[in-house]
Amino acid sequence: MRSDAVKTGIQQAPHRSLFHALGLTEEEMKRPLVGIVNSYNEVVPGHMNLDKITEAVKMGVAMAGGVPREFPAIAVCDGIAMGHVGMKYSLVTRDLIADSTECMAMAHQFDALVMIPNCDKNVPGLLMAAARLNIPTIFVSGGPMMAGHLKGRKRSLSSMFEAVGEYTAGKMTAEEVTEYEEKVCPTCGSCSGMYTANSMNCLTEVLGMGLKGNGTIPAVYSERIRLAKLAGMQVMELWKKNIRPRDIMTEKAFMNALTVDMALGCSTNSMLHLPAIAHEAGVELDVDIANEVSARTPNLCHLAPAGPTYMEDLNEAGGVYAVMNELTKKDLLHLDCMTVTGKTVGENIAGCTNQNPEVIRPVENPYSETGGLAILKGNLAPDSGVVKRSAVVPEMMVHEGPARVFDCEEDAIDAILGGKIKAGDVVVIRYEGPKGGPGMREMLNPTSAIAGMGLGSTVALITDGRFSGASRGASIGHVSPEAAVGGPIALVEEGDLIQIDIPQCRLDLKVSEEELEKRRANWQPREPKIKTGYLARYASLVTSGNKGAVLVNPLDKTEGGQV
Repeated sequence: MRSDAVKTGIQQAPHRSLFHALGLTEEEMKRPLVGIVNSYNEVVPGHMNLDKITEAVKMGVAMAGGVPREFPAIAVCDGIAMGHVGMKYSLVTRDLIADSTECMAMAHQFDALVMIPNCDKNVPGLLMAAARLNIPTIFVSGGPMMAGHLKGRKRSLSSMFEAVGEYTAGKMTAEEVTEYEEKVCPTCGSCSGMYTANSMNCLTEVLGMGLKGNGTIPAVYSERIRLAKLAGMQVMELWKKNIRPRDIMTEKAFMNALTVDMALGCSTNSMLHLPAIAHEAGVELDVDIANEVSARTPNLCHLAPAGPTYMEDLNEAGGVYAVMNELTKKDLLHLDCMTVTGKTVGENIAGCTNQNPEVIRPVENPYSETGGLAILKGNLAPDSGVVKRSAVVPEMMVHEGPARVFDCEEDAIDAILGGKIKAGDVVVIRYEGPKGGPGMREMLNPTSAIAGMGLGSTVALITDGRFSGASRGASIGHVSPEAAVGGPIALVEEGDLIQIDIPQCRLDLKVSEEELEKRRANWQPREPKIKTGYLARYASLVTSGNKGAVLVNPLDKTEGGQV
């Protein structure tokens, strides 16, 4: 056993004394040591139930002959961190989570791991750690929140953010806003639409790192507790068979994940996280391939914010496996990939049929013949930008309008809520990228304000920052190169015409190359917004959005190391 390094031999007598101090018996020290990575805290609604999930996992591990030892991972609630300096500290936790989990696993020589994430950065952070460590590992999430109910309609957190704009526009009373506050988030769990947390928990299933239902069983269902026990038991099977994350997270598995991403209409943040996870697994995943995948993959789901259905509906319709089965009708998946079940993808999804064609469209009747995300390029985004195509209204798929330029999120919000943004405008928010932010803040507040003010079908937003999975509309993020390194988005001036053509995957600034060269010659790098602490270190090491905003080793002389 790997854990023999801390349990066996005369040199390990001091180690054993410390295990005795933990209350471990001689019998327990003869068994595999399983690390239980618990992301529980009392700050994040999606994590407040993870104590119960963890206890169920530990029971499963013990029943199957392992010795579970729990340790924590941090978690940030993106909703609470939204719209202020706190959002600079969200994406950066992905790497903190991966690094701290690596430290604990290596320091204590666990034989296997069970990862218990739920919300936005915990899922990719722990997947990165799993790929990096490459010891038998299984995932079980905390599950999605149930949708809220207001006036006979299901609602979620995105409608809460949009309510702020509606109130400002005089379309909603203060009393109605209060009712939204009290009802849109009715239970624990990851917010109820196909936002980033649920996107990544679903893609964990697709990658083969979680059991059936990992992404969709609601947090409040007892079925979630049963799933946790099964995960605890199954990790012992992975240990016995030495099935490890890199056996599962192969190039084919990532292609499956991209394909299902397109079918589900996942968050744009998946275009940051999948490349970062692949990087740790030793797989090159260029986001440019997303358009190729999208071209052959129909969009089958319009979950919130793209439509009126929610994670609980997807679960009842058959879940992720049912979506995958629909895609097999067009031979779009690699069915021979290994998974944590010890079986292949094809074996896992056999018999999991679509139970509700209104929630999961059949491949013969998709929402669109192309996928939910698109990568845009042009002279404004030479490396790339990303848009959730499935959440864009038809009239904004092609748009040209004047740039309204802001150098931070706060200024843009003031202008939107102050009535200074008009129909046809293209809002540009820059210096919010991985380096420029630093931390690549989500722009849910401005996109929600645009929607709430009634401008969602006439105003576009472009940023080198990123978006919440709850954002909708013509919202184009991850523009690379970012403004902080002199990307073209730094050269945009007020009133410049910007052309958006999502079907053609184009994003262009209607300014001559000669004029851009003049502006480039006059451009000067901005003074860093933050010069101390973790964010300063992060800014010095982070790559661009199109590279997954991964941190590089400064000793690395490859392209990625040129930070």
